[in-house]
Amino acid sequence: MEDERRYLFIDFEFTMPDKGRGFKGFYPEIIEVGVVAVINDRIIDQYSSYISPIRFPKLSERCKSFLHITQEQVDQGISFLELVKKLKELSDNQSCTIITWGNMDMRVLRTNCQKADLVFPFSGKEVDLSMEYKRFFGDQNQTGLWKAVQEYGKEGTGKHHRALDDAMTTYNIFRLVEKDKRYLEKHEPTTIGDRIDFSKLLNKFA
Repeated sequence: MEDERRYLFIDFEFTMPDKGRGFKGFYPEIIEVGVVAVINDRIIDQYSSYISPIRFPKLSERCKSFLHITQEQVDQGISFLELVKKLKELSDNQSCTIITWGNMDMRVLRTNCQKADLVFPFSGKEVDLSMEYKRFFGDQNQTGLWKAVQEYGKEGTGKHHRALDDAMTTYNIFRLVEKDKRYLEKHEPTTIGDRIDFSKLLNKFA
């Protein structure tokens, strides 16, 4: 349908080297994915999986500690090729808006596709919600995902740095920001004439 509003809210977790011990030729690889598919404000699908890294299959201690992901989990995960196929399937081979918190997710996906000689799976618009949030609230600095949701007086969904939980939290912030935008569009600033009933005021002095 032409008027369908199709969104994919995506979060990836990536490999990282140990501090002070960079691997030669290192680049971040996706090791966990979380996707929330939404059409017309309704969640129609959710997906999460671990992914086996190709170039540097052994996780660093820092990566395992920071993300609470084990070597066994990624070893048993799907291949990167399967991930790209799944992302294409989730977009239903149609143009949809991809929403992430920050620009790293799509940058890493693009790099991983290039390194694996695979076609990038998306053709739609990409939105960095952290920049939208920054512009909307006039913040000088970009805000972290869970700090942003707490500024709304809410809590993140599940655990931070779990890909599907972060994707769901991104979706929840998107809904809050869109609601605020609609509210501001409907409520134009009041004029002095709106606040004072001049007919009553004139009668008082007549």
